[in-house]
Amino acid sequence: MLSKRIGIDLGTANVLVYLAGEGVVLNEPTVVAVRADDNKVVAVGAEAKEMLGRTPGNIIAMRPLKDGVIADYVITQSMLSYFIDKVCGRSRFFKPEVMVCIPSGVTQVEKRAVLDACMTAGAGNVYLIEEPLAAAIGAKIPIAQAAGHMILDSGGGTTDIAVISLGGVVVHKSIRVAGNKTEEAIANYIRKRFNLLVGERTAEEIKVNVCNAIVEPESPKKMETKGRDSVTGLPRAIEITEQEVNEAIQPILKAIISAIREVFEITPPELASDIIEKGIVLSGGTALLKNLDNYIAKETGVPAYVAEDPLFCVVRGVGVALENLELYKKSINRD
Repeated sequence: MLSKRIGIDLGTANVLVYLAGEGVVLNEPTVVAVRADDNKVVAVGAEAKEMLGRTPGNIIAMRPLKDGVIADYVITQSMLSYFIDKVCGRSRFFKPEVMVCIPSGVTQVEKRAVLDACMTAGAGNVYLIEEPLAAAIGAKIPIAQAAGHMILDSGGGTTDIAVISLGGVVVHKSIRVAGNKTEEAIANYIRKRFNLLVGERTAEEIKVNVCNAIVEPESPKKMETKGRDSVTGLPRAIEITEQEVNEAIQPILKAIISAIREVFEITPPELASDIIEKGIVLSGGTALLKNLDNYIAKETGVPAYVAEDPLFCVVRGVGVALENLELYKKSINRD
């Protein structure tokens, strides 16, 4: 095989790249910094994320994907070019084969946008695989069996819930509620409760450090948060507790539970009984939210557990599918 084969988990928050034969070779934030006057890319990935909320007027740091789909086509294509060049080298004789994962239930237009962006960025053949299916493969779920498995893949922009049997998605639901909406909910709560404006990065720090789906009264965690007072306009620091953060994220947790219930309502009874036995597998960055598995188990009555290395489940699954195209051909969309 002369051309390189790469698998891309094109996420709203992070881009992970898998190189066939080597494994995961790149993990960078989905952030691009561009010049305002000519739209020229200044920085991509980790370097651009450092600029979020801190750029001068002539530079804009932005996320080109919103809710799991492409919001800015030109910037996404520039970002993909950058990542493909970084993995394959700028001077290449053969175009790489690329497999990209997409949320379940995206429209044909959104699929076409991903395909076109990859082709323009320098890919040869492009394959698309549904995110929950890739997550299930990466979580080592035996998807080829004639048995029902439920996967909940929650990343930065979307939460995909799917029931998989015989190597395909039987029923699925995708909601545009995940990590980014959790951060928004925290920032909005702080603004309303404390009249304090906090940035995206501060909200993310709060989510990582003091966010808990089930409040534990015996360990009341606190965190100092700095921002700008919306009344006086001056910088100010406050202390936010685990209980307050839990109150802030309640609408997000309820939306996830509601989506799980909707999927169960349309799941064939035989497969539903399999899921009760095997449990719900959680993958994606939001699966790392403390006690989310216990919260889901408590609210649905179905056991839930976090997959090993949830952040890398999707990209590992894309890699496995890419290296075994014949085996997974019925689950893959070709360009």
